[in-house]
Amino acid sequence: MPNRLAHETSPYLLQHADNPVDWWPWSEEAFEEARKRNVPVLLSIGYSSCHWCHVMAHESFEDQETAEYLNAHYVSVKVDREERPDVDAVYMEAVQAATGQGGWPMTVFLTPDAEPFYFGTYFPPAPRQGMPSFRQVLQGVHQAWDERRDEVTEVAGKIVRDLAGREISYGDAQTPGEEELAQALLGLTREYDPQRGGFGGAPKFPPSMVLEFLLRHHARTGAEGALQMASDTCERMARGGIYDQLGGGFARYSVDRDWVVPHFEKMLYDNALLCRVYAHLWRATGSELARRVALETADFMVRELRTNEGGFASALDADSDDGTGKHVEGAYYVWTPEQLREVLGEQDADLAARHFGVTEEGTFEEGASVLQLPVRDGFVDAGKVASVRERLLAARSERPAPGRDDKVVAAWNGLAIAALAETGAYFDRPDLVEAAVAAADLLVRLHLDEQARLTRTSKDGHAGANAGVLEDYADVAEGFLALASVTGEGVWLEFAGFLVDHVLARFTDPESGSLYDTAADAERLIRRPQDPTDNAAPSGWSAAAGALLGYAAHTGSEPHRTAAEKALGVVKALGPRVPRFIGWGLAVAEAVLDGPREVAVVGPSLDDEGTRSLHRTALLGTAPGAVVAVGVPESEEFPLLSDRPLVGGEPAAYVCRNFTCDAPTTEVDRLRAVLSD
Repeated sequence: MPNRLAHETSPYLLQHADNPVDWWPWSEEAFEEARKRNVPVLLSIGYSSCHWCHVMAHESFEDQETAEYLNAHYVSVKVDREERPDVDAVYMEAVQAATGQGGWPMTVFLTPDAEPFYFGTYFPPAPRQGMPSFRQVLQGVHQAWDERRDEVTEVAGKIVRDLAGREISYGDAQTPGEEELAQALLGLTREYDPQRGGFGGAPKFPPSMVLEFLLRHHARTGAEGALQMASDTCERMARGGIYDQLGGGFARYSVDRDWVVPHFEKMLYDNALLCRVYAHLWRATGSELARRVALETADFMVRELRTNEGGFASALDADSDDGTGKHVEGAYYVWTPEQLREVLGEQDADLAARHFGVTEEGTFEEGASVLQLPVRDGFVDAGKVASVRERLLAARSERPAPGRDDKVVAAWNGLAIAALAETGAYFDRPDLVEAAVAAADLLVRLHLDEQARLTRTSKDGHAGANAGVLEDYADVAEGFLALASVTGEGVWLEFAGFLVDHVLARFTDPESGSLYDTAADAERLIRRPQDPTDNAAPSGWSAAAGALLGYAAHTGSEPHRTAAEKALGVVKALGPRVPRFIGWGLAVAEAVLDGPREVAVVGPSLDDEGTRSLHRTALLGTAPGAVVAVGVPESEEFPLLSDRPLVGGEPAAYVCRNFTCDAPTTEVDRLRAVLSD
């Protein structure tokens, strides 16, 4: 019989709806039940494409005896971290403070007042490698709750007090300058892996936000080392197993330092961020590899993550049926030499094995290999390789596909909108811009209410119940600003303004200018979450600084500019010390130091050839954080178009920064030079 999760919209919660565990969704009613029964709360947090979440579910939550023990002694609450990042952040902070590490599945034991007192992540069904079994943990916590209640509540109270004291101190609230950004670059150089690209050791995550900083730093300063780190890292990732060599798109991370074996789940946010990085790398260098990867990643998102409503789904699972009914990690993506021969025949299979690095021993498990593009000397028949790739992709499409998490997350769709709009504009792919517009339309239609407050998620055309957090407002505003620059439709600037106004009114501390991840009027948790560091995607804090700055550049709004600069105080404090974890903030700081530049393109119509050439040149400018407005003279679509006439009856571009404007130009080459100066 289904439990209470059967009525939820989260695919992750629905995966647990048939468990024998009597799950509750996160709600006041669940804690009221715990108070009434005088039992602790088991809080289990995960997400639908999390491999070890599935493992623990199968081993423990589907086990009848374990479920009966849980139901007798606990109120069990299941949370999708992607729906409730605020709940996840608060308890993850507690887990990391107590244990020095964290991850998912996250397993936390709470008092009926939601105060945590015991923590863990994955627990096995039997003791293993020094870990107690899940049943042992349940029995130990139950015994402590029954026999040492005072001690438990004292520990819980101390943890909550410690968390409350962790308010962020971030220096003098001044924008980082040349010195801090140079120190950040030096710090990244020290942690850079020159042999393999990327930063640090295994596991290796795509450093999307750091790459944006490096590209912007190079554009502003000409630092060749910054560009070299960015381009080499992008090439190594694109040639590695972390990149899907057949279908495009990136996996979540590489388990090794060489980008060979990925953790196979594919997330929308990774692919949106990396699509934009490769498009920007092409813009800076003209790299054909960067162009190919940007377009393939954009096509992957549209082909495999787009929902019927026009939004983008959250993720594809790492696991899939291996053809025997058993769910295995990576089964959809890996190949043996024998499988190549079955699809391609002997001769082409040999070519494919050499080209994609498939070996008899295998690079993954059980003799299977993850496809890569090892660097080879000698001639490659591009036509033959394209044919091989096409046939392998067709054969792979017959395999059981990984599951898809169909919920639409506002923040991640904002990132996808920005990536698709820019990639479509750069490479003359209006279909990608149209996909970005459709996703933006869905967010306006379904996620925004009459007061322009955001709902975080939707599924199958129905809005979820959870309020948007800071990253939703910031990333959706970022997407709308990119769409405004690409399409010349001022309505997207207007919607971005509604969202950044909420950031000022509901997420910003009026005294210090620091930002909170939840709104002032959001549900009260044991602590109001606040984290300026990037994780898998830009922190809400850094993303908000970028959106505020972009909106201010478009409109001349001093309050938005001031708020952006105040928010960047944390980058001044953290950038030189931990640059890998505040890359987006560093990228926004680059834009502040460059101006950012404001480009207005006016012409007799948007379809006029001269207007289009100037507009495209403006979009292809590498100046960090530059904003672009395009329209007819005296258009009211964009403030930047005000008092911008044609020049001698010809389309013209106006470039300003720091309250100073260049003379307008009608020449593409002149505009290109001004924007790359």
